[in-house]
Amino acid sequence: MAKLFVISGPSGAGKDSVIEGLVKENLDFNWVVTTTTRPMKPGESEGHPYHFVSKEKFEEMIKNDELIEWALVYDNYYGPQKKDVQKLLQVDKLIIFKIDCQGAKTIKGKFPETKVIFIIPPSIEILEKRLRTRGTDSEEVIQRRLAEAKKELSTLENWDYVVKNEEGKLEETVKKVKEIILKEA
Repeated sequence: MAKLFVISGPSGAGKDSVIEGLVKENLDFNWVVTTTTRPMKPGESEGHPYHFVSKEKFEEMIKNDELIEWALVYDNYYGPQKKDVQKLLQVDKLIIFKIDCQGAKTIKGKFPETKVIFIIPPSIEILEKRLRTRGTDSEEVIQRRLAEAKKELSTLENWDYVVKNEEGKLEETVKKVKEIILKEA
């Protein structure tokens, strides 16, 4: 049976960067590509890092029970499709989900053997700097992301592992996450 892992954490903590680092570290895993209604950002494409669909299509997927879990996050829907997860579960290989706290709880409830690795920033101030540096969000969205991050950071006892993504030390963070995965696999 495949081993399931969730990479979670506040927006701007470095989840995508950690997963990309795991690829560079040659960790052999399948990544569950989440489906979203948010617009594609520069450098993204269909399937990397998301499946992009319209709000109407996503709502149809909800109605047809096609998602493992879903959430409305910052006015956009996100959720992994059941068919994608079922296909990956048939292969004896590590599976990594990248989802928010709410989704991590749901996945852990449906698959109790899942290990959740929660990535945290060194501080709220550095998180705010990261969000602003991305240049993709309005001031209102940045403030909402920071408020949500503060709530998420109060849930650390819920997760199997908490890894701090120190500024300028992404490689160390990736190595810590890889060690956790290899230990638990």
